[in-house]
Amino acid sequence: MSEALATLAGVGTSAFGKQSYDAQTLMWQAISEALIAAECAAADIDAIFVGNVFNHAGTAQRGLLAAGFAGQPVFNVENTCASGTLAVHLAVQAVHRGDYRRVLAVGYEKMTDTIRGPLPTDPRDADAAAGLILPAVYAMTARRYMSLYGVTAEQLATVSVKNHLNALQNDRAQYSGDFTVAEILDSRPIADPLTLLQCSPISDGAGAVVVTAEDVGAAGAKVLSSALASARPWPTGPDQVWNYELIERTTNESLAQASISRSDIDVIELHDAFTIGELVTLEAMGFFKPGTAGPATEAGETAVGGRLPVNVSGGLLSRGHPLGATGLAQIAEIAWQVQGQAGARQLDRADIGLIETMGGNVAGLTGNGCVVMTLAGGKQ
Repeated sequence: MSEALATLAGVGTSAFGKQSYDAQTLMWQAISEALIAAECAAADIDAIFVGNVFNHAGTAQRGLLAAGFAGQPVFNVENTCASGTLAVHLAVQAVHRGDYRRVLAVGYEKMTDTIRGPLPTDPRDADAAAGLILPAVYAMTARRYMSLYGVTAEQLATVSVKNHLNALQNDRAQYSGDFTVAEILDSRPIADPLTLLQCSPISDGAGAVVVTAEDVGAAGAKVLSSALASARPWPTGPDQVWNYELIERTTNESLAQASISRSDIDVIELHDAFTIGELVTLEAMGFFKPGTAGPATEAGETAVGGRLPVNVSGGLLSRGHPLGATGLAQIAEIAWQVQGQAGARQLDRADIGLIETMGGNVAGLTGNGCVVMTLAGGKQ
């Protein structure tokens, strides 16, 4: 295991779902929890990195002002679904380089006021012009995988069953429930073979993390690695769907950076915007051979108590997917797990956890960008 790049001294999130609060209030909720956990104040923060996709210009600065910040450098970043994870990645790199000693990373999104239906895309994008918005792209991925490997509709639905069940233990999750496979498959069709309960919802929410160069011991989570990769031209191979290569490459870089193997990972929070996304991502990251993640999920290998628990928080499918906040929510969950602070969701073994967030899509690319990060408990 390599030496830590930095330490997450404190994490925090808002609740997720359709919120009556504005974006500034959601940010304040997450930031306050992170600062309290890190035992520091706004004046102790040297710089701030903010991830967001859809809100108005200046929303980040208004939210930070409301939370008591003034004068610190503020860096606004956008990387579609991986915007929040990119904010943390940049914060970690800034601390590791010695640019700053203590940095705040924030991700937020207020989507329910403005987004109706699928996420808007640039009409000049060739895929968007052809109607290939993300539900359609993931549906085509699902059909390709079902054809190549014999993955069944029931195995896809099992991902949703698992993640909604996990979310019953997460009081900040947008949705939860003890569904059957039949109930998942019988929910409203969205893009064949994907049904409503196999698609992540439109959400509001925020997350925050204090990144420091200080060793805070068991009170923090160590960042073993943080890798960012950007897209290459697609297609990359005859049997690779559009984001496979990007996720594979980023994961390999992150694990090599941390000097750990896949067998060292105890828990994963990954980008499950659609059920097929969880299966493809697990295979692209190398935790399962192509075509085997579906049967493994059906057999309970990725459930709580299984060989490799995945999306214990409920994931994007159930916790919610406020784009700018999603990566922070994933990081917060893994930080709580490796510190033994996940409450009713706490796993028996969670020494090292992995976070993966993939952003896309742009026609002709394997995605926009991907961040894969590994965390360990402060006692490691």
